[in-house]
Amino acid sequence: MKRARIVGTGMAVPDKILTNADLEKIVDTTDEWIVSRTGIRERRIASEGESLFDFALAAAERALEMAGIAGSEVDLVICATFSSDLVFPTTSARIQAAIGASGAAAFDLSAACTGFIYGLGIADRFLRTDGARTALVLGGELLSRFTDWTDRDTCVLFGDGAGAALLRAEDDAGHGLLDVRMHCDGSLGDLIRLPACDNRKSPSLGELEADRSFIKMRGNETFKIAVRSLAEVSDEVLKDAGIAHEEVNWFIPHQANRRIIDAVGRRLEIRDGHTYVNIDRYGNTSAASVPIALDELNRAGKLAKGDIVLCAAFGGGLVWGAGLLRW
Repeated sequence: MKRARIVGTGMAVPDKILTNADLEKIVDTTDEWIVSRTGIRERRIASEGESLFDFALAAAERALEMAGIAGSEVDLVICATFSSDLVFPTTSARIQAAIGASGAAAFDLSAACTGFIYGLGIADRFLRTDGARTALVLGGELLSRFTDWTDRDTCVLFGDGAGAALLRAEDDAGHGLLDVRMHCDGSLGDLIRLPACDNRKSPSLGELEADRSFIKMRGNETFKIAVRSLAEVSDEVLKDAGIAHEEVNWFIPHQANRRIIDAVGRRLEIRDGHTYVNIDRYGNTSAASVPIALDELNRAGKLAKGDIVLCAAFGGGLVWGAGLLRW
């Protein structure tokens, strides 16, 4: 039996840092309020002229370099994003060309903050069934391009960046992806949305300028649903794999809000110090948050062979999912 195993990781974020002190000069907010409500102290913001492709390619190249694998060996590229530079060609297609993966299948997927988990799930199916041998899964967003910097409830949350994981199909030696579960409840879609990207109507230029693809969310209503959904889907993959909560070496949640992260950790009874948190430095990078955290853990040497790693995410759609792996 084949299993998908992560053999390389990578990440890339902008150099530009936007602190809470910087935001105090833009909207009516304070560092104390932002930190207490979200856990965020700063975030990375793309500069003019920088693109999602730039960061996604850098993350991909770092994952390939770590694995010692040439881009020409990749036969599947999946990029999870809703902020692609172009409608088409897709970011995945441009990455495929840039790394020299000629002829490899490539597509973008849109599952908001859960996109990377969805990408892992899809790649896992390809690799287990001989549909691919080597898969590159990316999660990347430039959320600053979809942020209303006059809305203090949302502008404090988001950051830019990309993360990547390179997976290979290997004979099951007890390591690799153990299970990936993905869920959606479209009836709750209005809680987090991007209203100006509505092709059911043809707005005038004035309407577009007045509401230019800004992220809208009802945070208070989303909070409880996020906590419950993340805990339930995490329980689901752990139970199916026959792994107890106390066996989890690292819990890598989507970095949306520190209070959500802490609440889910308590429900799952994750041991103190075993939940990875970097939201204070990057904010919410949507589909990029889990692979960025995974790469940081990996490069810091904190992932040991045999470690049980639980990843979980929740986002607009509403969509949520979890991936469980033995490192």
